[in-house]
Amino acid sequence: MTDAALPHDDSRARRNVAVLVSAQALLGAQMPMIFVVGGLAGQSLASNVCFATLPITMIIIGSMVTATPMAALMQKFGRRAGFFAGAFGGALGGAVGAYGLAIASFPVFLLGSFLTGVYMSAHGFYRFAAADTASDAFRPKAISYVMAGGLVSAIIGPQLVKLTSDAMVVPFLGTYIAVIGVNIVGSLLFLLLDIPRPPVPDQDAPRGRSRLELLKTPRIAVAVICAMVSYALMNLVMTSAPLAVVGCGFEANNAADVVSLHVLAMYVPSFFTGHLIARFGVERIMGVGLFVLAGAGAVALQGVALENFFIALILLGLGWNFGFIGATTMLAGAHAPHERGRMQGLNDLMVFGGVTVASMASGGLMNCSGGDAQAGWTAVNLAMAPFLALAGGALIWLVMRPRAAA
Repeated sequence: MTDAALPHDDSRARRNVAVLVSAQALLGAQMPMIFVVGGLAGQSLASNVCFATLPITMIIIGSMVTATPMAALMQKFGRRAGFFAGAFGGALGGAVGAYGLAIASFPVFLLGSFLTGVYMSAHGFYRFAAADTASDAFRPKAISYVMAGGLVSAIIGPQLVKLTSDAMVVPFLGTYIAVIGVNIVGSLLFLLLDIPRPPVPDQDAPRGRSRLELLKTPRIAVAVICAMVSYALMNLVMTSAPLAVVGCGFEANNAADVVSLHVLAMYVPSFFTGHLIARFGVERIMGVGLFVLAGAGAVALQGVALENFFIALILLGLGWNFGFIGATTMLAGAHAPHERGRMQGLNDLMVFGGVTVASMASGGLMNCSGGDAQAGWTAVNLAMAPFLALAGGALIWLVMRPRAAA
């Protein structure tokens, strides 16, 4: 690629980033909406409070099992087709979830949550799509900017919850109806996306490494581990946070405000995370992210005053941002273009597999590991420690590896 070609290529990339930022802002609003009310709605429908967070778990399971087919769909038909499919899944999930609430059926509500996972799976590929047409220099910034679109979703989502959660006789029914509209309107943005469909490989084209060979590549292995840990621990704590806030005597609106600031902390740093990666290196930024996640757990363990929830969830969002964007950037530069569909689908399968386990564990730890909400919240935050040690150890091994080889 010549220097003269770079401005043209990054001009297209910047246009795609603008579309993806808008999609992240609008379509992404449904995720904080559902994460705020999903556990509370589940608590009202489930026969056992230990299953209160199961609706959120079903979203993650839906995302996990559709990650690989979604990657294959995009590899064959292009990003636009995959993103339209994701928005359809989100709208259908909102409709089925609303019906489940209307008839007070927990199984139907869970089915709607599973279908919402189809959107979440497609949503996870926005960050990779940002890198598709970007130059090497612009890639970390493109990924970071798209993630920054979540800043607007962090404002829109919780505010829509406040407007809709009690708008109908059945609590939270209005929120799920609003989710349908968000998906229908937001999907129109993808008509403006300009990412070429991947070319059909020739018979003699390189097929790339197998999935096992890809995972044996040190940078890919560490990127996947850090992405899994960053996302899983963020989900573990965030899923329990609304239940903990309400269980410790505060209002549902307080829980919405805590989640809102948390999501802001997840995405506000994205305006400069790419620049920090370019300046200080991806390994350092990932390391900072893991350290901040540990700080979030430490603050949460200090008490259950409202300010503890706010500070802990803000740190949780910041740590996720550095850890997850860093891992995405490392992964995007560690495989060839013709390995994109295979590796990105495998990555999200593993990431959301870890998130599924965390989400399932969250409800059990929060509701069934102690006598009250404070004991459950303590158990949730203590559970972070071994996984942070795993990711931190893997990152240190990667950084020290060239020195050892020398």
